[in-house]
Amino acid sequence: MKHGISARSRRQRVASRIAASSPHDSAYPREVPAYGLRGRRLIAALKHSLLASLPRATLAAAALLAPFTPSTIPAAFAQNDDHPPPLDSASAGTVKPPTTPLARVGKLTLDRQVKWLRAAQQSGALEKLDDAQLIALFQSLDPLALPRYIKEGPNGYPSYEFAMSRAERIHGQWPDKPDHMLVRLAHDPLRIYAKWLPDGAHAGQEIIYDESKRTDEMYGHLGGIMNVLPVWTSLTGALARSQSNHEVRDLGTEYIADQYLDEGRKYAEAGVPRSAQIDVKTIDGVRVVTFTFETPTGQPQFYAKKETLGLDLRHPFFRTVESYDNEGKLFERIVFENITPQTFDDSTFDPKNKAYRF
Repeated sequence: MKHGISARSRRQRVASRIAASSPHDSAYPREVPAYGLRGRRLIAALKHSLLASLPRATLAAAALLAPFTPSTIPAAFAQNDDHPPPLDSASAGTVKPPTTPLARVGKLTLDRQVKWLRAAQQSGALEKLDDAQLIALFQSLDPLALPRYIKEGPNGYPSYEFAMSRAERIHGQWPDKPDHMLVRLAHDPLRIYAKWLPDGAHAGQEIIYDESKRTDEMYGHLGGIMNVLPVWTSLTGALARSQSNHEVRDLGTEYIADQYLDEGRKYAEAGVPRSAQIDVKTIDGVRVVTFTFETPTGQPQFYAKKETLGLDLRHPFFRTVESYDNEGKLFERIVFENITPQTFDDSTFDPKNKAYRF
C-alpha cells in the first residue's frame, strides 16, 4: 500500500532545509527558500564586502542602538500575566490596556477619563505604573473622576474573605496594638463571621451576624477565659461600643467607599472644593495611591477633619484609611491586607460550625 506524505511532514522538511541554509543569520525570514552552495557563498561575500565598506563610526553606532530596538523596549502598559487582577467580570483577563498615552489622559472628557481608569485597572496597567507616573496621572484628572470611578464600582464582591488590621481611639485612648481580624462576608442577605487573630488585640473573640435571623443583634463571645459564654448582644450596645465606634455591619470595603462618596456630597453642599494631596505608599505590604483630604470645618459636620484613603490599584475601592480629629490626632486606622472572593455555604455563618469556638 502506498503512503502519501502529510502536509505537516512536508512543512517540517522544508523548515529543516531553510534552517540549514542560514544557521547563524536570524535576520532572514524563515520562509526564504534554500540556496545552493554557490548562492550561499555569494551572499556571504556580498555581506562581508558591504560591512567592510561602512565607516567604523557607523558600525559602532549600530552596536550601541541594537539593545534599543522596538522588540526590546518594554510596553508602557504590559499585562501582568503572572498575577492577573482578580476581577469578578466575565471579561477579566481579556481587557486590553488603554491606548491613550499617560500624558494625555488629563485632557480627555470626564467620561473618557473614568473609562481609561477602568481599563487600566482591569488590564493590570495601573499597578505597573511607577510612583511618579501614578501621582502625575491622578493630579491631571478631573476632580470628579475618582468619585465617579468609585461610584461605578464594584466596591466589593457578592461574598468574600479578608484579613484586616484595625485600630480605633475609644474613649480617648489609642490601643497598644491593633485588632487583627479574619472576616467572611456575604450579601443578600448580609451575613458576617469575624474572628480576632492571635497576634492582635482581643485575640480569640468571634462574632456572627445574620440579618435574615436578627437584624439588630449579633452572636458572639469574648476572647480568653470568657470564650465559653457566647451571647446575643445589640449591634449598638455597650459591649459593642466598648471596642469600636462602628457596627459590625460596617465591616468590608463597601462601607469605606460609601463613606467616601457621602463625604463628597457634604463638600458639594458646603460649596467648597475637595482638594487632595496625592502620594503613593506601601502600608503593611499594600501599595496604594493615597488621597489626603482636609475638611474646611471638621467634626461633627464631617466624619474627620483630615482623612487619608489608599486606593487599590486593581479594584475600584480603598484598601487603607487613616482618620484624624479636629486636634490632628489619629482616631482610626484600617488596612485591608488581603481580599479574596469566596463562595460560602450556610455553615460559614452557623455558630455550630465545628471550626468555631462558640
